[in-house]
Amino acid sequence: MKFVLLTAVSIVAFVSSSFAQPATQSPTGNLEKLTSFQSTGTTEPRPIAQEGRRADAIRKNLEKIQLPAGFKIDLYAIVPDARHMAVGPNAGVVFVGTRKNNVYVVTDRDKDRVADEVKQFAPSVAFKIPNGVCFSRDGMLYVVEQNRVLQFPAAEFFYEGPDVAAFVVAKQGDLIPPSEESFNHTARVCRIGPDNKLYIALGQPFNVPAKDKLDLYKRTGIGGIIRMDQDGKNREVYATGIRNSVGIDFNPADKSLWFTDNQVDGMGDDQPPGELNRIANMGQNFGFPYYGGGTVRTVEYKDDQVPAGVVGPQAEMDPHAADLGMMFYTGKMFPQTYQGGIFSAQHGSWNRTKPVGARIMFTPVKQDGTADKPQVFAEGWLTDNGEYLGRPVDVAMLPDGSLLVSDDTAGAVYRISYEGR
Repeated sequence: MKFVLLTAVSIVAFVSSSFAQPATQSPTGNLEKLTSFQSTGTTEPRPIAQEGRRADAIRKNLEKIQLPAGFKIDLYAIVPDARHMAVGPNAGVVFVGTRKNNVYVVTDRDKDRVADEVKQFAPSVAFKIPNGVCFSRDGMLYVVEQNRVLQFPAAEFFYEGPDVAAFVVAKQGDLIPPSEESFNHTARVCRIGPDNKLYIALGQPFNVPAKDKLDLYKRTGIGGIIRMDQDGKNREVYATGIRNSVGIDFNPADKSLWFTDNQVDGMGDDQPPGELNRIANMGQNFGFPYYGGGTVRTVEYKDDQVPAGVVGPQAEMDPHAADLGMMFYTGKMFPQTYQGGIFSAQHGSWNRTKPVGARIMFTPVKQDGTADKPQVFAEGWLTDNGEYLGRPVDVAMLPDGSLLVSDDTAGAVYRISYEGR
């Protein structure tokens, strides 16, 4: 057993050094210790309680959720402030980011499809808005914060204690210029592409930015999607003209990158629409800030010439429904109708006269690789009187093909499964 453990640690050290060398930081600190596989002396917090009054209330609310015939929804885990999720490629352990300062790890040890344990991941690391979590195919976990990117090798197997191997991919202040840090649109998301590069969506901090910001944003990829090697090198801007994407995924059929985008606020209840977009080639522009969503021109840029070659959305969503996390369904549990299509989460409107959203959408993908008409898949978190029982954020797939849904309002992760008619 000792030989196996020593070998595992050696492998982690070798793989980590080949991907991400630690960036220069302060002379002392937990990241420096973790990079060198040294203990920080951090005390591990207690696990999050999974039963009790709160769990019972959430299960009661789930009875109101409407799904297509043959599907059911259950409480998978209590996870405070649950946002974007990453399912480990080896053991199916689920890592959950937040817009606060914690990342959580969710473990189903007995594989009964209900979490046995939820606890804080890497409590020795001081996170700042660690919303974006994603895995490489070989088990590297990436956490994208407001203005930093960290890498955790073999996170699925080394999360048990408070200290885990950690490496800096983009040090604090290098993801975006510090002058552009904001409390608005700071929830980053990430994916590892078919080219093995790390893709990150960078929402711009304004409803509509001033014109003197456009050159800086185009150059740095703010209001767009960037990509880089997994060690942080060779960064480049992959797409521009995006207001605030909080959901990206690659279509395994043709390797194209798709993303949701949130439209401009303050233009009325019924415009502009939310967007689901497809990037066919690097360098494409998706129209913001000239368009606020779809083909609706913004007030601020209505007299400006729209750049040539702007790409329109594949599908338009209800205005202000707040489309966030998305994923291509690659599992086999769900019927053929859903295989290869897109599941996406609508967080729900915050400033609409009549609230809309708080549901899971499904968008079929046609044979030619384009989107068909979106349809409601799961709803009921928004009551008739406009009260939110929950607000879905992200979707992810467990190894058995069931669908996880995170909810930052209820502080929970749900599991949707199919049992047939």
